[in-house]
Amino acid sequence: MGLSLVHEYSPYGAARTLLTARDDEVLLSGPAGTGKSRACLEKILAVMLSVPRARALLVRKTLASLSSTGLVTWREHVAAEVLAAGVVHYYGGSSVEPPAYIFNNGSRVLVGGMDKATKIMSSEYDLIFVQEAIELTQTDWEHLTTRLRNGRVSYQQVIADTNPDKPSHWLKTRCDQGRTRLIACHHEDNPRLVDQDTRKPTPEGAVYLARLDNLTGVRHKRLRLGQWVAAEGQIYDEWDPDVHVVEPRPLPKSWTRLWSVDFGYLHPFVCQRWAVDPDGRMILYAEHYRTGWTIDQHAAQLLSEVTDPNTGQWLEPRPAAIVCDHDAESRARLETLLGQSTTPADKRVLEGIQVVQQALRVPVEPTAHSDHRPRPMLVVHRDAVRHRDPALVDAVAPTGTAEEIPGYVWDDPTKREQPVKILDDGCDAMRYAAMWARQPRGVQIRDLW
Repeated sequence: MGLSLVHEYSPYGAARTLLTARDDEVLLSGPAGTGKSRACLEKILAVMLSVPRARALLVRKTLASLSSTGLVTWREHVAAEVLAAGVVHYYGGSSVEPPAYIFNNGSRVLVGGMDKATKIMSSEYDLIFVQEAIELTQTDWEHLTTRLRNGRVSYQQVIADTNPDKPSHWLKTRCDQGRTRLIACHHEDNPRLVDQDTRKPTPEGAVYLARLDNLTGVRHKRLRLGQWVAAEGQIYDEWDPDVHVVEPRPLPKSWTRLWSVDFGYLHPFVCQRWAVDPDGRMILYAEHYRTGWTIDQHAAQLLSEVTDPNTGQWLEPRPAAIVCDHDAESRARLETLLGQSTTPADKRVLEGIQVVQQALRVPVEPTAHSDHRPRPMLVVHRDAVRHRDPALVDAVAPTGTAEEIPGYVWDDPTKREQPVKILDDGCDAMRYAAMWARQPRGVQIRDLW
């Protein structure tokens, strides 16, 4: 007797539309929790099982972020039965080949990130799934489309999912121009959240939707309503992830290190680790952003990231300063645990905001050490937050400063005198760092701002 497998998946709304779509480029766009990634992965599985020797690619901006998100859904919910039955097996990759899921009929699903694009760009595909396409540049996207030429499937297609962003984003513009088909997703089409017969929230859905309803401002509009909108009164409207979020790279040990800390327990405790280059350019290369921990727990985590566990020797340059919020008790405890002194932050809000705004602007002329390319004076390494707080993920709250910035807004946009004091812990720490770095303060950093 032949092998019989049962896999249950009932697509509704946008997910159902995606399964029959044959457009060259398709984007599932909608708020958090609408089942976008699941739908894309289910389509990949169905095609790979149906067409021998077909090839697909699962890709995100970084392989690490794909591994902790899309691949979990793939293994635990989409391909679980075929993996357990041996219809598909996992190949871990090699120095020249990316990891892949290999089907008994010869089809393959390759896995990769655009941060290590060489391996995946050397192959040809029938289908490509881009998770969180908003993270990619338009150049990334167009490079991927050139690899759609395997020819085993009757149509060649890139499918993608994303939460909405600002309406001027290149991905939305591409959809508006008719180059990419946009399929809008809604919570009401996810059977985990809304019963498809009664159209009422399930118990799980009631909890999740209530959580989204508690969001405010631009996060509510994007993650609950699925709207492509910019934040009204956004403070750092210079912020552009395509410009200010950069790929990680080794940092010279000669560059000054700076830590900035904003204390918190119910609100996030934030510790940002910055490097300052010879031009005074600030690079946020690591960020600890966590709720519900004591100072002792935070300090232990930070030391585990910067010191050898056996010898206690520092693995990166010690910070020239640890600039902190003014809580004297917390500062004293942190000093004891880290064995480092701290400095009270310059907490002038409007002055600090102006310094950060200026640092985010892209200069017209390059600086001496910028490889002849104008670059802003403040950038953030992609995935600077290495360990995301699961409580914040569950709460659909920012898990790092880069996620805070789009929703960091003025209390009164007409006056621009005071930010809204919510979801601003990382922005506060960034302001402390910028105010310190613009002054010499015992280290020779040229003030080019």
